[in-house]
Amino acid sequence: MSPDTNRWRSSSTYDYLDHLTAPDVGWEWLRRNDDYRRDFDALRKARLQTPDLIERASVRWGLRFRCRAKAQRH
Repeated sequence: MSPDTNRWRSSSTYDYLDHLTAPDVGWEWLRRNDDYRRDFDALRKARLQTPDLIERASVRWGLRFRCRAKAQRH
């Protein structure tokens, strides 16, 4: 499934970006990164989050999770 590109030139589509904080902007781009999504899925699906998986997330993405990673939707 390819992304909907019908409104990519519409400035109103991206108006919300004007009000984001730096961490919010980072998250908007990080969550679209295929490599990050693969690593996150590996952490989420792992029965045991090994030090190797946790270290990869820490080193590669600069992230540390205080507890088991969970997908969250608002």
